[in-house]
Amino acid sequence: MKLDAMAVTMPLVRDHPNRVPFEGVLTFVDVPSDRAPSGSLGRRVILTRGAADAALPSLLGMAVDFCPGWDGHDARRKCGIITDAKIVSSRGGSGEIRVAGYLFGRDFPEVERHLRATPSEQMGMSYELADAHVEDMRASVWRLTKVTFTGAAILLREKAAYGRTSFRLCAGKTNAETKQALAARRA
Repeated sequence: MKLDAMAVTMPLVRDHPNRVPFEGVLTFVDVPSDRAPSGSLGRRVILTRGAADAALPSLLGMAVDFCPGWDGHDARRKCGIITDAKIVSSRGGSGEIRVAGYLFGRDFPEVERHLRATPSEQMGMSYELADAHVEDMRASVWRLTKVTFTGAAILLREKAAYGRTSFRLCAGKTNAETKQALAARRA
């Protein structure tokens, strides 16, 4: 197993009223999407390992957003921030991009209420990109060889291009406990 990780160090503020820790699987590396993501002209996509490695730093500090129906993206509804991103690889070379950060719970109480009331197995994530390079635009499945992450959306797993993504609030954890858990996962 190979692990590449990056994080933004946030100051520890015990019981911060606007920081609700979250974690999730944003996407998969070297695996075809289950459905065509928006902007792919109806084609499924593969985020290559090289593209994921190079773009990982662009995830840090990016916003997570939502739309009221939990079925897509709305970049104008930024309800949180990504502070940690890592690629966890399996033996076959494929892997997943795991993210963590904070939902702005005080600013978006309706989002926090919805996420606490919805079983976490139903929630997923989807990435937002710019400057994507496709290896062969004529291919039936596009291989993304270069990307820049511009954010992520929290949505119903069934609406995500990758149906095995995940999103969950880290219930009951303080900011310090979340930091310790993230550090332990990177070790």
